[in-house]
Amino acid sequence: MKHKPSEGHKMWLSVMAIFLVYAAVFILFEDYDRKVITPFNEESDWHLLLFSLIVMCGLAFLLFRYARRMDQRISREQAEKENQMRRELTQNIAHELKTPVASILGYTETILDNPDMTDDTRQQFIQRTHSQAKLLTALLHDISTLNKMDYAPQMMKKEQVDITALVDDIAQETALNMKRRHMTLHNNLPQQLEVCGNRMLLYSIFRNLTDNAINYAGEGKTIEITAKAQRDEWLFTFKDNGTGIPEEHLPRIFERFYRIDQGRSRDMGGTGLGLAIVKNAVALHGGSITAKCPHEGGLVFQFTLKK
Repeated sequence: MKHKPSEGHKMWLSVMAIFLVYAAVFILFEDYDRKVITPFNEESDWHLLLFSLIVMCGLAFLLFRYARRMDQRISREQAEKENQMRRELTQNIAHELKTPVASILGYTETILDNPDMTDDTRQQFIQRTHSQAKLLTALLHDISTLNKMDYAPQMMKKEQVDITALVDDIAQETALNMKRRHMTLHNNLPQQLEVCGNRMLLYSIFRNLTDNAINYAGEGKTIEITAKAQRDEWLFTFKDNGTGIPEEHLPRIFERFYRIDQGRSRDMGGTGLGLAIVKNAVALHGGSITAKCPHEGGLVFQFTLKK
């Protein structure tokens, strides 16, 4: 596996290249007046050349040491930043796991401590326990997906995926939830729109965006998905005509565990990782994603995927 040159190494090579060009033009030739190019043959010129080579070697050594120190400083700063991100992620995971685990323990302890509980009440507590267990399972699944994208993206198998059929499947899977909220999904993608990528991650992109719209757009709203062919990629637009979100939250909605409304997100069964998965999955397929709230209302996501 080839390693990319570091920033310090690239800087050192660039300076050396410039110096070598200078040496070739101004040291090897007496062409200072730019009239003729005549190779020098006087002894003093050879002394000048030797002196210049010695200076170049000394400069190269000093620049190499500086470049190495710069690389070490950059590496330390990156390591500190990554450690800080890991600490924050660990704290967020612990915080998110605490709520469903505490609820499951509370419900099960109530059932165990009250053997005379009526069947209806017991069934109600079992259903709540099951709901929290499903939330916990979804959270662990999302964490696992993000870890795979962060640390083992090369292990994710790629194949030709029909995005139009994928969205049709998601529409069928979410049909019951949409019916409850009187929502409609319009799949306006071209027939057999194919992308070479990982099926699971491509599914996660459109499923998370759909679930996000179902949970937060509001009742009686419409979801519309379109795509436009560009040179070597597809530009997708995923929009709804719902309530949208305040402008100040837009720059942070793709952050892990970021929630606009903490209580409502948990009530809806959200893990706080859906849009982070979307952003990472899009990036792994060579694309980028943006979100905006148009003046007429709603929320619009635009993202690209390599063909």
